[in-house]
Amino acid sequence: MNFEYSDKVLDLRKQLLQFMEAHVRPVEKEVEAFHRHPDHQWQSWPGLEGLKAKAKAAGLWNLFLPKNYENFSPGLSNLEYAPLAEIMGRIIWSSEIFNCSAPDTGNMEVLAKYGSPAQQERWLQPLLAGEIRSAFLMTEPEVASSDATNIETSIVLDGEEYVINGRKWWSSGAMNPNCKVAIVMGKTDPSAARHQQQSMILVPMDTPGLKIIRPLSVFGYYDSPEGHAEIQLDNVRVPKENLILGEGRGFEIAQGRLGPGRIHHCMRLIGMAQRSLELMSQRAASRVAFGRTIKDFSSIRQEIAHSRCEIEQSRLLTLSAADKMDQAGNKVAKDLIAMIKIVAPNMALKVIDRAMQIHGGKGVSSDTPLAHFYAIARMLRLADGPDEVHLYQLGKHTIGKYAKDLT
Repeated sequence: MNFEYSDKVLDLRKQLLQFMEAHVRPVEKEVEAFHRHPDHQWQSWPGLEGLKAKAKAAGLWNLFLPKNYENFSPGLSNLEYAPLAEIMGRIIWSSEIFNCSAPDTGNMEVLAKYGSPAQQERWLQPLLAGEIRSAFLMTEPEVASSDATNIETSIVLDGEEYVINGRKWWSSGAMNPNCKVAIVMGKTDPSAARHQQQSMILVPMDTPGLKIIRPLSVFGYYDSPEGHAEIQLDNVRVPKENLILGEGRGFEIAQGRLGPGRIHHCMRLIGMAQRSLELMSQRAASRVAFGRTIKDFSSIRQEIAHSRCEIEQSRLLTLSAADKMDQAGNKVAKDLIAMIKIVAPNMALKVIDRAMQIHGGKGVSSDTPLAHFYAIARMLRLADGPDEVHLYQLGKHTIGKYAKDLT
């Protein structure tokens, strides 16, 4: 395995770092203060579109899209995208500037890979252009959605339309004022084989019967303007042409969507952890307690050293998973994807916690990004499958791999 960055990636990385330093870091506090203001909830910071235009003009756009979409992006592999996603992860809201925000990235990948030409024209093209945002509706409050076969939302064909009924929550992106379409997962045939019951369908957000019940917070953070919503679907009717790929293909689409999405989260977590390491090192070098700069305490040095080791281990595992996805596909890379999805959030939580402790009271305030980083990292132990599911499947595959050698 060769994880040395190519000249193309080194150039993009340099451009992205320069863009972040010139245009994003100077307004970080301003943007966060805007989003915290009660009068601005569910509004986009006014300068966002200007930054997006600059990123697009610089060629720093749709960086997540793979090599067969060069018309819309630089055409990077997962391995090539990893260091760029890490840079974006250092500032929570910056991914949108480059049209690389979840859940849009996963939704665009679904439409690019599985969408019909009509679906791509109506929804993929404006998403690729950054003109609209989107949501993904999978999880439900009444069932354990970590087992997606439990999902009860019904999608029933009635003439030329599908009728959708159910309740969703943690519908990422749905609160954004520019969210125009959702991909909804539900059951088209409850009597089919277990993994052929589910389908995915496109639902415009202004469809009658789709009602946002409430926004959901994560440790008090609403993540405005994207947010996470609880949504009621009450006799929502959409044309049958809105079904993606075909009835019973929901799990197939989900696997194609969640593999890249999981590793993108891990890439961004590496960025959060790396910035936390830098912040705690700077704090240690400048803070005086008991007559000494706290960097001179052995316990502080050990915390920082452990953090650096753990970040690098996670970074290399992320790169290994990305490389396997590129070389052999998501299915073959599933164990490595599971490993990093388990490792990265837990690593980030440990590093961020150490950084908060070294910052003292400041570390749990809004004066640093650490508390928000912590909330996101903790949430990501649940999103795209909880730790327990990944551990269960990884353990099962590992036992199967070695138990076959028994005689």
